[in-house]
Amino acid sequence: MLLRDLSWLVALADHQHVTDTAAVLRTSQPTLSRALARVEAELGTRVFERAPDGVHLTPNGAVVVAAARDLTARYEQLLADLRSLLDPDTGVVRLAFLDSIATSLVPRLLRSFHEYAPRMRILLRQEPAHEIVRDLRTGAADLAIVSPRPSGDFGWHPLQEERLVLVVPPSHRLRDRKEVELRELADEELVTTPVGFGYRALVDALLRDAGVSPAVSFESQDLATIEGLVAAGLGVAVVPEPFAGQSGTVGVRIAAGAARRTIGLTWRTDHALAAPAVRFRDFVVAPALP
Repeated sequence: MLLRDLSWLVALADHQHVTDTAAVLRTSQPTLSRALARVEAELGTRVFERAPDGVHLTPNGAVVVAAARDLTARYEQLLADLRSLLDPDTGVVRLAFLDSIATSLVPRLLRSFHEYAPRMRILLRQEPAHEIVRDLRTGAADLAIVSPRPSGDFGWHPLQEERLVLVVPPSHRLRDRKEVELRELADEELVTTPVGFGYRALVDALLRDAGVSPAVSFESQDLATIEGLVAAGLGVAVVPEPFAGQSGTVGVRIAAGAARRTIGLTWRTDHALAAPAVRFRDFVVAPALP
């Protein structure tokens, strides 16, 4: 059964005359009659009784037309909702981002975009990088602010680069150093993110290049928590420089050019973005002039 057939049933019930209804629908009377016969055959009941003055609903037909009104109204509402969601001026963007930039980069970016497009809505998802990539692939997120750059069919626009530093407790032997080699951490206990996190892979690669594999004392997916554990004397950690000192740790520069992470905006390139997501991406990539 076609949705069009249901809307025609509603129109026929309202006008109660085949010829008049066909004229309103801008179709022929035979076409409307065939559609009615097709619906009645599929439902196994007569919807209308034919009479000299037109057509009248049967008791079963009243049930059918009531349902048809609900279905066609819901479909019209669906179209209206989609128009609203996809409208580049008032639509919705689903943005995923890393926990570690929840209080810095993301608020600044959203404030600027809200000033530029105040009627648009941004639905936020705060999660680890591997979950972000999964959400991009499934369509649960339109765009994401993440590190590192995902592999595969993803666009990428760098937003900021952060230096990574070693944080140590205030009484640690390295607290007064200006710079440290990662190979000096061979006998330290490390506080870091769990295996499977993009940030863990970055730290592990730095340590591997330095030829060391410190024992892991604690794991947390939150970099602020990691810094706090270090401040409590539970190990050392490699964190982005803005986290150093938040809970009393001491940050020491790492003597490795690769001790950095790049945070960027990413999106799928294997299918077209909806208009609101395109507007957000274009604003970030090439900020609109005032």
